[in-house]
Amino acid sequence: MSAVTTDVRGGRRDRTDSGHTGGGFVGAFASEWTKLWSIRTPYICLAAGLVVTVIFCYYYGAIARINDKPIQPVGNASVSSIILTQFALVVLAMTMVTSEYSTSSVRTSLLWVPVRHRVQLAKALLSGLVGFVTGAAFAVLGVATAWAPFRGHASFDLSKVIYQVLAMGVYSALICVMTVGVAFALRTAAGAVAVIFFVVSALPSMLVGLGGPVLMAINDYMPQTVGGYFMLGNGKAPFPDAVSLLILVVWAVAAHIAGVYVLRRRDA
Repeated sequence: MSAVTTDVRGGRRDRTDSGHTGGGFVGAFASEWTKLWSIRTPYICLAAGLVVTVIFCYYYGAIARINDKPIQPVGNASVSSIILTQFALVVLAMTMVTSEYSTSSVRTSLLWVPVRHRVQLAKALLSGLVGFVTGAAFAVLGVATAWAPFRGHASFDLSKVIYQVLAMGVYSALICVMTVGVAFALRTAAGAVAVIFFVVSALPSMLVGLGGPVLMAINDYMPQTVGGYFMLGNGKAPFPDAVSLLILVVWAVAAHIAGVYVLRRRDA
């Protein structure tokens, strides 16, 4: 019996000393990458965002010309389109979490990666990466689409275009990270979409509609509003662009912390 016990303990010690402790964060990220692109939802979301960007930016430029609007940066069309295209990315990021809860496959994910915050961090990083690349791509596409219908009612400053393209990518990335945090906290697609839509779009509209200095001041700190200041970069914001970016980061981090809190306290 002692020999068997010694062998078993020795085998465990050998496995521990060998350094093979799993894929770590890189393995978790690679797993999330594979899972994301193995389903149809992200392709549908990206296609929907692409179509909306083209249609919205074309009509934005055409309406600006028809109504003889003052000359504006051509990238403003792309920035305006984000009020719609961001929800394609919201659904994409949300699906990374809620689809696993709806099928109970999240249990398998947590068995593969037992360090729970690592699972959420991998999903958040992947969604942020996809959001940044997609947001920047939508911005470039919007600029290319809107330039022709503007017909002289827009200016093309390369440095300004580059700024707005990168800013749209950053905003899209942070919205995706915020969505992942909310999805982990609520665990249902309906709940996550409802909360994100209310915070990002509905509540700012209500604050602006009701008016008043206090409500308008609150609206300045809402994600979509402060994101608009950051992406436009026209100097008309109530605070510098760096502060606008910091507020967006705070929203994303707060949602991420809420998701981690729920994930650690409640079983899958």
